[in-house]
Parts: sequence; structure tokens; C-alpha cells
Amino acid sequence: MPTRIDHIGIAVSDIEAALRVYRDALGLELESIEEIASQRLTTHHLRIGETHIELLYPTDPNSVISRFLAKRGPGIHHIALAVDEFEGERKRLIAAGLEPIGEPSAGAGGKRIQFFHPRTTEGVLLEICSKENPVD
Repeated sequence: MPTRIDHIGIAVSDIEAALRVYRDALGLELESIEEIASQRLTTHHLRIGETHIELLYPTDPNSVISRFLAKRGPGIHHIALAVDEFEGERKRLIAAGLEPIGEPSAGAGGKRIQFFHPRTTEGVLLEICSKENPVD
């Protein structure tokens, strides 16, 4: 079962403008910046309590985040839930009717991640993540 909200992913088209809002105006601590080459984006993680805001900035005009921005503009991209036992939870959600998008992969911070299609989660792109058995 999910244990907490790990992060909320927000797609941004201007990382400096986004940092002025989340870091400067709101005062959230920028904990890390990471390039995720396989997803062609950089992530900026800002702590808020026990969770993070993850700013998703595309590094390639053909990336998923670039396509999201072109279609919908900046805004919430996904909600990520932390799970203790990744594979068991992934199988449980699939059995419950959630449709996985692709295979598990490596996300920011070496977390093992799996996205589930919004058509099976009432319109929200849902991600589960765990540090257990990280994907190389």
C-alpha cells in the first residue's frame, strides 16, 4: 500500500520562472537537481514537509514533458506515491485494473518507478516509487 505522497511532478517551460515561485517566493529548499537522460529532462526537487515538489524541465523538444507542455501547458504532470514493496504493489495495482505505462524504470534519485495511465486512475497520471531494488 502507498505510505505517503513522495512528490508532485510539475511540468515547467521556464525553469528560472518556476524557481522564482517555488524556491524564492514560497521559500522551499532546493534539495537537488538531476538530469534524467533516459527521459530527456532535468528535475529540480524542492522539499515541502515530508514530500517534494518535482519541477520537470525538458532537455529535448521530443521528450514526453515537451509534448505535455505543447498540449497542456505548464502544470501538474503527475502524483507519485511511495511504496515499501515495489513489485508487490505494482502487481496489486495491475490486478485492481490500473494500466501500467511501459515497464518499471529508474527515476530521479535512483528510485524504481512505474507510471499508470490516467484513463484507469480517474484522469491523474499516477506514479509509484520505491528505493527498494533500484533500476540501474
